[in-house]
Amino acid sequence: MTAVILDGRLVASEIKKQVALQVGQLAKRGIRPFLATIQVGDDPASSSYLGRKHKAAEEVGIQSENHHLPANTPQDKLEALLGQLNTNPRVHGILVQLPLPRGFDEDRIIERIIPYKDVDGLHPINQGKLAAGKEELVPCTPKGIIKLLSHYKVPIAGKRAVIINRTTLVGRPLANLFLNRDATITICHSKTPNLAQITKHVKAKAAVVDVGLTRVEGKLRGDVDFENVNKLAGFITPVPGGVGPMTVACLLENTVQAASIQTRGG
Repeated sequence: MTAVILDGRLVASEIKKQVALQVGQLAKRGIRPFLATIQVGDDPASSSYLGRKHKAAEEVGIQSENHHLPANTPQDKLEALLGQLNTNPRVHGILVQLPLPRGFDEDRIIERIIPYKDVDGLHPINQGKLAAGKEELVPCTPKGIIKLLSHYKVPIAGKRAVIINRTTLVGRPLANLFLNRDATITICHSKTPNLAQITKHVKAKAAVVDVGLTRVEGKLRGDVDFENVNKLAGFITPVPGGVGPMTVACLLENTVQAASIQTRGG
């Protein structure tokens, strides 16, 4: 027996269809969701990610534009740009492509984004709402993981979820999403003792979600030993084609949600 493949491309395409319908409904009210992204520097991976995000936005009818700044841009100039986007009523979602070049205070940059335009869900207010059980603008990758598990009817309530990540981008918000759905959480990280023992034993019928992405000999690979774990687990995500497409789809969903929040009654 092999595991059921959690097909992120398939589920993401369904989310995008729903987003396109929501964009159409907003258009009837004269509202066109608009996403503004900021890239600082010329990191090839960041350029590739942003390209996919803007292409996907265009496919569902979301307007978007990218603001590309040199790597040596002063922090205050980036903050000034964020101030302009915050006050621009045409802009509904703001995304700063991370990581920023060395020398930037990323936390301060994220805090400069108005929470209801924070489509990455990284502002402390949005993270706090999530921790309190109120899911509004949720970080895209964790949100995508939950939607993927839900689509394939992977049970969460009463189950134990082991998360090997403690970042505010993935691990912490994912833990809160699982807690909100009555799972029992174990969070592991670089200082966790016996991590190899924890990760080596995959129980039968377990769902294994791979968020890692590394290029090895020209091919994209995840962190999971797919060929061997596929024989043990009940569900598993491929790399590529698993979490990645879900992250982009959830960014589109968050952008429409942000537009709806800002135009209630409009």
